Amino acid sequence: MRPSGIRALLLLILAAGIVVGCMHSHVINVTVTNTSAEKVSAIVIDYPEATFGINSLDPGKSFEYQIKPTATGTLKIQFSNAHGVNRVSAGPVMHKNDEGSLRINVSQDGAVSEIHIN
Repeated sequence: MRPSGIRALLLLILAAGIVVGCMHSHVINVTVTNTSAEKVSAIVIDYPEATFGINSLDPGKSFEYQIKPTATGTLKIQFSNAHGVNRVSAGPVMHKNDEGSLRINVSQDGAVSEIHIN
Protein backbone atom coordinates (compact mmCIF):
# COMPACT_ATOMS: atom_id res chain seq x y z
CA MET A 1 0.00 0.00 0.00
CA ARG A 2 1.35 3.43 -0.90
CA PRO A 3 1.84 6.11 1.78
CA SER A 4 -1.15 8.12 0.51
CA GLY A 5 -3.34 5.00 0.76
CA ILE A 6 -2.15 4.39 4.32
CA ARG A 7 -2.93 8.00 5.27
CA ALA A 8 -6.41 7.71 3.76
CA LEU A 9 -7.02 4.47 5.66
CA LEU A 10 -5.84 6.05 8.94
CA LEU A 11 -8.09 9.08 8.39
CA LEU A 12 -11.04 6.78 7.74
CA ILE A 13 -10.36 4.81 10.94
CA LEU A 14 -9.98 8.05 12.91
CA ALA A 15 -13.25 9.45 11.53
CA ALA A 16 -15.08 6.22 12.37
CA GLY A 17 -13.72 6.39 15.92
CA ILE A 18 -14.95 9.97 16.32
CA VAL A 19 -18.44 9.04 15.11
CA VAL A 20 -18.61 6.06 17.48
CA GLY A 21 -17.30 8.23 20.34
CA CYS A 22 -20.10 10.75 19.74
CA MET A 23 -22.75 8.08 20.19
CA HIS A 24 -23.31 8.56 23.90
CA SER A 25 -25.88 6.43 25.67
CA HIS A 26 -27.74 8.22 28.46
CA VAL A 27 -28.12 5.73 31.31
CA ILE A 28 -28.73 5.79 35.03
CA ASN A 29 -26.79 3.32 37.16
CA VAL A 30 -29.24 1.92 39.72
CA THR A 31 -28.21 0.27 42.99
CA VAL A 32 -30.95 -1.40 45.05
CA THR A 33 -29.88 -2.30 48.61
CA ASN A 34 -31.80 -4.20 51.27
CA THR A 35 -31.03 -2.20 54.43
CA SER A 36 -33.21 -4.37 56.67
CA ALA A 37 -32.41 -7.45 58.76
CA GLU A 38 -34.78 -9.65 56.74
CA LYS A 39 -35.17 -10.69 53.11
CA VAL A 40 -37.36 -8.72 50.69
CA SER A 41 -38.80 -10.27 47.54
CA ALA A 42 -40.73 -9.64 44.32
CA ILE A 43 -39.01 -6.26 43.85
CA VAL A 44 -40.29 -4.32 40.85
CA ILE A 45 -38.76 -1.01 39.75
CA ASP A 46 -41.14 0.75 37.36
CA TYR A 47 -39.72 3.76 35.51
CA PRO A 48 -41.02 5.70 32.49
CA GLU A 49 -41.89 3.21 29.71
CA ALA A 50 -40.01 0.25 31.26
CA THR A 51 -39.68 -2.03 34.29
CA PHE A 52 -37.11 -4.36 35.81
CA GLY A 53 -37.40 -6.79 38.68
CA ILE A 54 -35.38 -8.63 41.30
CA ASN A 55 -36.61 -11.98 42.60
CA SER A 56 -35.31 -11.43 46.14
CA LEU A 57 -32.64 -9.55 48.04
CA ASP A 58 -31.06 -10.83 51.24
CA PRO A 59 -30.30 -8.48 54.16
CA GLY A 60 -27.40 -6.14 53.43
CA LYS A 61 -27.15 -7.23 49.79
CA SER A 62 -27.27 -4.98 46.72
CA PHE A 63 -28.30 -5.39 43.10
CA GLU A 64 -26.99 -3.16 40.31
CA TYR A 65 -28.71 -2.43 37.01
CA GLN A 66 -28.61 0.21 34.27
CA ILE A 67 -31.72 1.92 32.96
CA LYS A 68 -32.26 4.28 30.06
CA PRO A 69 -35.14 6.68 30.62
CA THR A 70 -37.00 7.29 27.34
CA ALA A 71 -39.77 9.49 28.73
CA THR A 72 -40.64 11.65 31.73
CA GLY A 73 -42.38 10.08 34.70
CA THR A 74 -42.15 9.06 38.33
CA LEU A 75 -40.23 5.96 39.39
CA LYS A 76 -42.25 3.45 41.44
CA ILE A 77 -40.78 0.80 43.74
CA GLN A 78 -42.85 -2.25 44.75
CA PHE A 79 -41.84 -5.26 46.83
CA SER A 80 -42.97 -7.74 49.47
CA ASN A 81 -41.42 -7.67 52.92
CA ALA A 82 -40.48 -10.77 54.93
CA HIS A 83 -44.07 -11.09 56.22
CA GLY A 84 -45.60 -11.00 52.73
CA VAL A 85 -46.86 -7.44 53.06
CA ASN A 86 -46.71 -5.54 49.76
CA ARG A 87 -45.00 -2.16 49.91
CA VAL A 88 -45.18 0.60 47.29
CA SER A 89 -43.01 3.71 47.34
CA ALA A 90 -42.76 6.61 44.92
CA GLY A 91 -39.32 7.54 43.70
CA PRO A 92 -37.99 10.58 41.90
CA VAL A 93 -39.22 12.02 38.63
CA MET A 94 -37.04 10.95 35.71
CA HIS A 95 -36.71 12.61 32.33
CA LYS A 96 -35.80 11.35 28.89
CA ASN A 97 -31.99 11.22 28.48
CA ASP A 98 -31.27 11.67 32.20
CA GLU A 99 -27.97 10.12 33.20
CA GLY A 100 -26.29 9.61 36.53
CA SER A 101 -26.93 7.32 39.47
CA LEU A 102 -29.89 6.21 41.54
CA ARG A 103 -29.64 4.58 44.94
CA ILE A 104 -32.69 2.77 46.30
CA ASN A 105 -32.66 1.52 49.90
CA VAL A 106 -35.45 -0.90 50.76
CA SER A 107 -36.45 -1.85 54.30
CA GLN A 108 -39.36 -3.86 55.64
CA ASP A 109 -41.49 -0.68 55.76
CA GLY A 110 -40.80 0.89 52.36
CA ALA A 111 -38.14 2.34 50.09
CA VAL A 112 -36.12 5.53 50.03
CA SER A 113 -34.43 6.65 46.82
CA GLU A 114 -31.81 9.25 46.01
CA ILE A 115 -30.96 10.27 42.46
CA HIS A 116 -27.93 12.17 41.17
CA ILE A 117 -28.29 13.45 37.60
CA ASN A 118 -25.21 14.61 35.73
